[in-house]
Amino acid sequence: MKAIILKQAGGVENLVVEEVPMPSPKKGEVLIKINAISINPVDIKTRKGMSLYNKLRENEPVILGWDVSGEVIEAGEDATAFEIGEEVFGMVNFPGHGNAYAEYVTAPVAHLADKPDQITHQEAAASSLAALTAWQVLMQQAKVQSGERVLIHAAAGGVGHFGVQIAKYLGAYVIGTGSDANYDFVKELGADEYVDYNHERFEEVIQNVDIVFDAVGGDNPKRSLDIIRGGGLLIAIAGGITDEVKKLAEEKGVKAWAYLVQSNGDDMEQLAELLEAGTIRPHISHEFSFDQIKEAHTQIETGRTRGKIVISM
Repeated sequence: MKAIILKQAGGVENLVVEEVPMPSPKKGEVLIKINAISINPVDIKTRKGMSLYNKLRENEPVILGWDVSGEVIEAGEDATAFEIGEEVFGMVNFPGHGNAYAEYVTAPVAHLADKPDQITHQEAAASSLAALTAWQVLMQQAKVQSGERVLIHAAAGGVGHFGVQIAKYLGAYVIGTGSDANYDFVKELGADEYVDYNHERFEEVIQNVDIVFDAVGGDNPKRSLDIIRGGGLLIAIAGGITDEVKKLAEEKGVKAWAYLVQSNGDDMEQLAELLEAGTIRPHISHEFSFDQIKEAHTQIETGRTRGKIVISM
């Protein structure tokens, strides 16, 4: 089968299409013929030698990717959750070896869900890592309650645009940040307020927030502490929470922590229900072919991707 191999850490020129042996499903796994995969910022960081690179290079060849949507063609021992021919999607083995940049991939059934008939494979792949991150942060970590004020940084991004929709589903008053070009997009997702970071500093125009969900990093977590009420929460997924931010948060009576999404089929099933009902929807801004993986990575590196990028097989 064809797979995209990362020859070494660095630029997009290190992503090379090669023939590799077909994987075989182990106990509790199925073999999936891939229809679409999704690209995430963590793919870029790992390709450059950061994030999960050292972990992945324990197994050669290094194949990036975790978001998949496709058809089950073989089942391993005790992998009875899905039938042959069934369409499934999910985030595979994160934060481990997902090996999704390939024509076929093995995946634990515990990481997968049935793909809703109402959405395409491209939409399903786009609704894996990013949607799962937003779901786990807002539903399980923050436990958002109806009426709470939730600020979502980078609200037009992959995680952010799902975060806005999920927070609204949970009954929150949602505030998003982003560039002026994404104002209409984020408002259409359901945001009640929008702050254009090019013209305003969010800490000067927003106050009394219950929960801040940060997908930007840098100085955003520290600046966000100024707008969170006592007893509120700050959860970051990009850049994490530094010791300085933890100390300042404690002084302000704010709880702050970093979160890393985990593969979970039960959570994927809940997302599938929301996708099926049309409660949440992925926005795919760019679609590439398998041999355009370098272009896909280059697009995400701009830091200006609205919604998601997918690769169709």
